[in-house]
Amino acid sequence: MNRNIQDGLNFFSKVTPKRAWNALKNVSSYIESKITGNSIHRGLPISISIEPTTSCNLRCPECPSGLRNFTRPTGMLQENLFKQTIDELSETLLYLIFYFQGEPYLHPKFLDLVKYASKKGIYTATSTNAHYLNDENARKTVESGLDRMIISIDGTTQEVYEQYRVGGNLEKVIEGTKNVLRWKKELKSNTPHVIFQFLVVKPNEHQLEDVRKLANEIGVDEVGFKTAQIYDYQDGSALIPSIDKYSRYKKNTDGSYRIKNKLLDHCWKMWHSCVITWDGLVVPCCFDKDAEYRLGDLKRKSFKEVWQSEPYKHFRKSLTDSRAEIEMCKNCTEGTKVWG
Repeated sequence: MNRNIQDGLNFFSKVTPKRAWNALKNVSSYIESKITGNSIHRGLPISISIEPTTSCNLRCPECPSGLRNFTRPTGMLQENLFKQTIDELSETLLYLIFYFQGEPYLHPKFLDLVKYASKKGIYTATSTNAHYLNDENARKTVESGLDRMIISIDGTTQEVYEQYRVGGNLEKVIEGTKNVLRWKKELKSNTPHVIFQFLVVKPNEHQLEDVRKLANEIGVDEVGFKTAQIYDYQDGSALIPSIDKYSRYKKNTDGSYRIKNKLLDHCWKMWHSCVITWDGLVVPCCFDKDAEYRLGDLKRKSFKEVWQSEPYKHFRKSLTDSRAEIEMCKNCTEGTKVWG
């Protein structure tokens, strides 16, 4: 069976009547909000991203974790806070991403958290730089029930890889990937669905075919080419790729750069998903890396209270009025092709 089809069937096996009904309420609320310009939401999120930690072992140039330039504190997700949130949402939640900032495997109980969510029938995913996938962690990963593993591999030679993954070791990434794939075979498991994520930047754009070949040789399930978000893009950047398909930015006649995306006054993400930081803050989406737009605190309120709160309603309404007025939305690719 095609491995992508297999992953799709696994995903849809997680759909229950309650989760399907909640998804329908999400879609209908979003459509009604677009038409009326009001903030209407009758459901709960279909998907959430939760942050195991802000700590990271690498120093990637366009990542707040790597640059160590957060204004919010660094820390680890507390197990009781995680379980409290999952217990509240498990009947309607379909997709759980264990990632926001940082390296998830630095959390000492990361795979225990995955196992807890997996046992509730939620589709679980994570994104990792794969430096901690030793034999023991690889086996525990497969045993945890993790459904999807995105492995960042932004180069097929060490010289190219380390230009973006500063401080990284490509050999460790490949070895860790092989460990997971070996344990999948040993334990006769179809999960996790392993994806090589290739962030296309100028230094590595000549290795697109090489990473496909490498993935095929190793037995990786899928390769995803992702466009890069550049913070200070206006005057150009050495990271902006020359291949137009993989660039979020367009060069103007005066030599400056602009975002290709048109800021349409709506955003599906605000209706079907959100992000929870390691310390329980609920923020709108993954573009709010420093948790500037804090819509609630799960240490003080239940998730449902936050999701239907006045601050959340106001934020959704502001998106239907003018996304251009929201600072984090100005460098957003919602509605454009992020994955290649």
